[in-house]
Amino acid sequence: MRVSSTEIQNNFGKYLILAGKEDIIITKNGTEVARLTAGDNILHQKEIMDNAIREEAVDYYASKQESEEIGRKASFDEFLKLTRDNEESRYEYIDGEIYALASPKTPHQTALTELFGNFYIWFQGKKCRPMVAPYDITLKRNDKDINVVQPDLMVICDLEDNLGEDGYYKGVPALVLEIVSGGTLQKDLLKKHNLYMKTGVKEYWVVYPMYKTVIIHQFKDKKAIGMSSFDLEDDDIAESFIFPGLSVKLNGVFK
Repeated sequence: MRVSSTEIQNNFGKYLILAGKEDIIITKNGTEVARLTAGDNILHQKEIMDNAIREEAVDYYASKQESEEIGRKASFDEFLKLTRDNEESRYEYIDGEIYALASPKTPHQTALTELFGNFYIWFQGKKCRPMVAPYDITLKRNDKDINVVQPDLMVICDLEDNLGEDGYYKGVPALVLEIVSGGTLQKDLLKKHNLYMKTGVKEYWVVYPMYKTVIIHQFKDKKAIGMSSFDLEDDDIAESFIFPGLSVKLNGVFK
């Protein structure tokens, strides 16, 4: 498959998944400049890739009622009714589809605890503050395209200006972070990458416990303008684009 460097930059997550199926040849001004290939330790497991591409709307149902409601297109009002009637469960609403969130496993929680600890310490005394899930974030591409997500970790810099009377935050986080699994690859790499980019998020961290890798995407004016990859095998330290000095050692995240 041949794609332009601009297309790769704007939809990196999509082609990261597709690289598990075939090589991606990257072009610039019509000339081949690079090739994206699945390596021995990154997105090479065919079974995982197949499951990710075939991913259904949800891989966890807490009840029979949820299984009947989830996995189909739904209006925002239908989503609100479902969440109002099932306050003990966690849901996301992305591109008109409802997702129920499964209970995270130990590698996920280990990574999240370490990341939040680093973020919490670094942001002490600063205007912005880190928050962790479960915490609803409502993002709108326009008035008719409303989405509700629960990032694993987010950095909010305008909480006081966008705190609603209902106690929920109404703004757009500066930074969001998702810790992915084989079952959430498609949602986190495709749907959420596009959603965050198009709604004003400035930086998106994608954490892969299974590959011990962190990829950081930078957005500006609803376009992707930068991407960095950090790997435990290389003893890397993940560093933020938009918050100079914010960094995390991967040997702590992937214990």
